[in-house]
Amino acid sequence: MPLPRFHRLPEEQRARIIAVARAHIAEHGREASYNQIIADAGISKASAYHYFDGKADLLAEVRRALHKELATLIGPWKRTRTPEAFWRQLRAESARLRAHFAANHRDLLVLEATRGEGDPALFDPWFDALVDNGIELGVVRDDVDRSLVRDATRALFAVFDERALAAMHDETREADRDDEQAWELLRALWSPVAPAKRGAR
Repeated sequence: MPLPRFHRLPEEQRARIIAVARAHIAEHGREASYNQIIADAGISKASAYHYFDGKADLLAEVRRALHKELATLIGPWKRTRTPEAFWRQLRAESARLRAHFAANHRDLLVLEATRGEGDPALFDPWFDALVDNGIELGVVRDDVDRSLVRDATRALFAVFDERALAAMHDETREADRDDEQAWELLRALWSPVAPAKRGAR
């Protein structure tokens, strides 16, 4: 996370630093030069050390900013009233994200370069609402701790996203087949376990 002084900067200055960093990361990946980024952002090396502990902090802030934009694009999960509407909406949200990355390839490059940085809990409110709605409709199992279901769902979505992003770069991969297998796996994760099977090891 950036140091407190970064958050005390005027919003326009913070946005400029992140925009410059984002452009460098899209162009050069994780190999982007920290010194070149801060120079192009118009801040001295001495000042930069008051804003970030180092490059990893800057990468994390760039990813967090992009995640906030994506969260705004998706919006909050809207409660559905039938299982059919639930799955239809979930697939539509997934398609909207993919369309965004197809049209904004540099965002895709930034996500790939900053993998492992940022705060994975940023989307927890969305996943909480998704899981709660699924439990309400009988789509998501309710026999285990809800937060465990949420965290497992979030982790599974992260894997799906990585595979989908990789497929955008690899024309030989069967993206549609991967996509359908991902939905099948998600259904299996969420499906209630029959009582006779719960005690099986």
